[in-house]
Amino acid sequence: MNKSTRNFLAASAAISAMIFAPAVSANPIEEIHFLIPGGPGGGWDGTARGTGEALAKAGAVKSVSFENMSGGGGGKAIAHLIETADKAKTTLMVNSTPIVIRSLQGVFPQSFRDLTPVAGIIGDYAAFVVHKGSDLADFTALSNKYKADPKSVAIGGGSVAGGMDHLVAAMVMKAAGADPKAVKYIPYDAGGKAMAGLLSGEISALSTGFGEAIDLAKQGEVNILCVTAKERLAEAPDTPTCYEQGAAVEFVNWRGFFAAPGISDEKKAEYVAALEDMYETPEWETVRARNGWVNIFNGGEDFVDFLEYQEGEMKTLMTELGFL
Repeated sequence: MNKSTRNFLAASAAISAMIFAPAVSANPIEEIHFLIPGGPGGGWDGTARGTGEALAKAGAVKSVSFENMSGGGGGKAIAHLIETADKAKTTLMVNSTPIVIRSLQGVFPQSFRDLTPVAGIIGDYAAFVVHKGSDLADFTALSNKYKADPKSVAIGGGSVAGGMDHLVAAMVMKAAGADPKAVKYIPYDAGGKAMAGLLSGEISALSTGFGEAIDLAKQGEVNILCVTAKERLAEAPDTPTCYEQGAAVEFVNWRGFFAAPGISDEKKAEYVAALEDMYETPEWETVRARNGWVNIFNGGEDFVDFLEYQEGEMKTLMTELGFL
């Protein structure tokens, strides 16, 4: 892992309006409208709603609302935010690593440079998940079955073919000594639909975020075969890492927020400060722990620098794996 990645990880230590308790902050933000580029139940949805919950309950914002806008691999929401920039001064769009990946692939013509990057706030390790009734007891069993006949192992994800969940599956299989280009990948529109596909038996395994799987794992509905962390996570000490099972790969997906292009420096600073201060609240810790997220913070220009770095890293990796 290079220095920039270490530094990033080291930092870890339909519309429904919701108005919570009276603000306790001296200068709460009047309103934030969260734009979510995917359907309900996925990682973006959970991040936006969890952040809105924490900000509102902590009194940092008086009113929050949410809008799911699927389409174009996230491109529909990005285009909408740009096209409505004059009216979107209170909007924050959630996104993550896929904004970099899909821009490189040309899934949509825009990149993070066409928006106002505000801050990266959390990290979520990837995970391989199976239904509780699966005969795949661990990741070693999954990788052995894949090596014997890749077509017999349908791996689903909540992103388009060649998107992040697909890319993670290829990365991990490569690290396990298998052909990364042979993944039989089944795309779904957002993580919630992908999880439903797993539970219904449409796919053998699911490549997803750890935070999207942990609640169902606790309920006994799914088994998490491994997570893409180097060491076991405190939130799931009994869940092995992919490292432990012969796939030495570490990957964490950042999630964060973007505002419309052209917002004032003062408004951007207001958003950055609210998100950074949120970390110190018990309301945020409740949300974070519930979802198994890793705390990170990259605000303002540091966020831009990280995005530019990740873009270069992903371009190299995707070219190597044949996705570009």
